Amino acid sequence: MKYLDPKADLTFKKIFGNHPKRLISLLNALLPLSEEEQIHEIEYLPTELVPQLEGGKNTIVDVLCTDVRGRKFCVEMQMEWSDAFQQRVLFIASKLYVSQAKKGGRYSELQPVYSLNLINDIFAHDTPDFIHNYRIVHDKDSNKVIEGLHFTFIELPKFTSHSIADKRMMVLWLRFLTEINSNTKEIPSDLLNDPEIGKAVEDLEVSGFTDAELRAYDKFWDSVSVERTLLDDRYQKGMEEGMAKGEEVGKSQRSIEIAKNMLAKGMDEATIQEITGLTEDQILQIQ
Repeated sequence: MKYLDPKADLTFKKIFGNHPKRLISLLNALLPLSEEEQIHEIEYLPTELVPQLEGGKNTIVDVLCTDVRGRKFCVEMQMEWSDAFQQRVLFIASKLYVSQAKKGGRYSELQPVYSLNLINDIFAHDTPDFIHNYRIVHDKDSNKVIEGLHFTFIELPKFTSHSIADKRMMVLWLRFLTEINSNTKEIPSDLLNDPEIGKAVEDLEVSGFTDAELRAYDKFWDSVSVERTLLDDRYQKGMEEGMAKGEEVGKSQRSIEIAKNMLAKGMDEATIQEITGLTEDQILQIQ
C-alpha cells in the first residue's frame, strides 16, 4: 500500500484542515459560485460547535472556515447517507448563520453560509445527477431567492470524469477524491500537475503517517464496514417482516416504511407492489 484513501476521516482532515490555498481551490471548484463570488482568502474556524440545547453533545464538523467577506464555509465528508445527516447539515448551517448576529447589529450585515457535503453513497436514485444545489426559493418562481443558506450535496459514487464539461478543477478534485485509494500505485499526471492537488497527493503517501495514525485509519474503515452491514441487515429484516404480514402489510404504516426503504435502494415499483401489497397510486404518493 502506497497511498491512503482521501475520504477517510483522518486523511480528509489532514488534506483540507490546515491548507488554506488547497481548501480555497476545492471550494471554488465544487460550490456554485460566480466569478464575482470566488473565494480568495480564508481563515480557519474551530470545528467544534457549542450545542444549542443544554446538556447536548457538541457538534464537530470536518472543516470550517470564513473568508474576508465574512461568509462561512462548512465542509463535511460523509460515508453513508441518512435523513439524520441531512437534518444535521441544516442544523449546522442555520447555527452558523444565526451565530453572526450581535447585539445591536443589523440583519443586513449577516453573511451567507455555504455547506459543502461530499457523500460516498447514493441517495438520489431517481436521477443521474450527482451534484445537488439547494437554496431558499419561491415555490412557483425559482428566480426569486432568499439569500443566506446554500447547500451542496455531491454523490461521489455517481461521478465519472466525463460527467462534467468545461469545469476542469471540479473534475480534477472529484477524480482525486474518487480514484485514489489503498490500491493505487501510480497517480495520473494531470492530477500531479495541479500544484494544490499534487501536494494533497503527497499528504496521502503512507510513509507520512505514524503507526498510530495507520491503526486509526484501519479502524475507521472497519467501523464503516460494520455500519454498512447493520444497514443491510435492517433492510433485509424489513423485507422479511413485510412479506410475513401478507395482506395486512398494505394497510399498515410498516408497509409504507418498507416501501420507502425499497425506493431508496432503487428497487422497481412492480417488486415493491408485490412485496408490500401497496397499490401503484400509493407508491406514487410515497414517491
